[in-house]
Amino acid sequence: MGVLVAVFGVVLVLSVCSFLLKWNEVRYRKKGLPPGTMGWPLFGETTEFLKQGPNFMKSQRARYGNLYKTHILGCPTVICMDPELNRYILMNEGKGLIPGYPQSMLDILGKYNIAAVHGSLHKTMRGAMLALIGPTMIREQLMPKIDEFMRSHLHNLNGEIIDIQDKTKEMALLVSLKLIGGIESGLLSETFKPEFYRLVEGTISLPIDLPGTNYHHGFQARKKITSMLSEIINERRNTSTACGDMLDALLKTDEVARAKLTDEQIVDLILTIIYSGYETVSTTSMMAVKYLHDNPKALEELREEHFMIRKGKSPEDPIDWNDYKSMNFTRAVIYETLRMATIVNGLLRKTSQDMEMKGYVIPEGWRIYVYIRESNYDPFLYPEPLTFNPWRWLQDKDLESHQCFLLFGGGGRLCPGKELGTTEISVFLHYFVTRYRWEEVGNDKLVKFPRVEAPNGIRVRVSDY
Repeated sequence: MGVLVAVFGVVLVLSVCSFLLKWNEVRYRKKGLPPGTMGWPLFGETTEFLKQGPNFMKSQRARYGNLYKTHILGCPTVICMDPELNRYILMNEGKGLIPGYPQSMLDILGKYNIAAVHGSLHKTMRGAMLALIGPTMIREQLMPKIDEFMRSHLHNLNGEIIDIQDKTKEMALLVSLKLIGGIESGLLSETFKPEFYRLVEGTISLPIDLPGTNYHHGFQARKKITSMLSEIINERRNTSTACGDMLDALLKTDEVARAKLTDEQIVDLILTIIYSGYETVSTTSMMAVKYLHDNPKALEELREEHFMIRKGKSPEDPIDWNDYKSMNFTRAVIYETLRMATIVNGLLRKTSQDMEMKGYVIPEGWRIYVYIRESNYDPFLYPEPLTFNPWRWLQDKDLESHQCFLLFGGGGRLCPGKELGTTEISVFLHYFVTRYRWEEVGNDKLVKFPRVEAPNGIRVRVSDY
């Protein structure tokens, strides 16, 4: 009897599961849609997408081609793996396409974060951001602060075993706080740090606001962080002392473009700068250290470049903008790290009207995931794509201008922080490789999707060079 009940129970569960899967397929069945599967109601195929990552994409492409439908992160989505179509999508925002980032990211980073806004507001916010972090500002105001920070952050590590992942995460967050609000390492930054880490985890999650979920933790962290930033803004307004940082520039009222930003927009803009810089700068720095450790020839050439810069300088002399601009091989190492590690897997857009693509019709309100990862491993564009080869960027000057070069996005949303992030990583590498040697302790695992990370860290033993 017990066996019959158990069998009946299993059959019932399987029947319910089969019904739910079929119901969700029927729900999104519409003439002209690309092929694909939609998974479960509400959850869709999010679990498979986050756990399997590139393998999920490849298996679906093998079944359905370069354009297929799915349901991920709470929304029906078309995944595009066609390089030419991806470029078209990125270059033609406004023609039926707007930003389409997950609801979790929009909620946690704020409705005025630069990845969410479009039209005239995007132009205003982007203009404000470029005024803060463009090449002129880096050269004239930010470079000395970056140099001072990196010199201190990488001081006196001889004989230590450090987790380079933790070190670069801390570096990316603290340098942003210093540049934005003059916030030095101390009580405020230590209070900010754990909240920010929770916020980051919540940005790629299902938008389910229940205790214990990453989304809930991230949203609560946003509230605390925005409260801290609002308090800093109010304090700055009540002081007559000029600090010469980004916040000072944002709060000036004599420049029309910046005067249009409300306090809520300023908070979201600051949060966007911190978040975007943190993700790319920390991960690229960590992976550059990893790849250089595994490729002694590249490390030696990088060291030669940086010791040449130090030639004629005393140990306490800073590096300047001209030094940075001479770091050709360093820039090649950074680009090759971005390509190999694929820090950015894809970009999201949303249809503002029904759109025809490759003979299919994408309904209004659907997201399009511009999946650029595979372009980074295209053997026609990058011979021996699985080999770490920074020299390719020096030998082929056209790589950066190639239409499939999407390491920093494309179109009107080309990453505004590209130069600032590259500067920070370059200065980090300068002090790390000229001061220290390092060797890995253990064989730590790397995960490359949905974000690049080492679940148990990457521990290295550091010694003076």
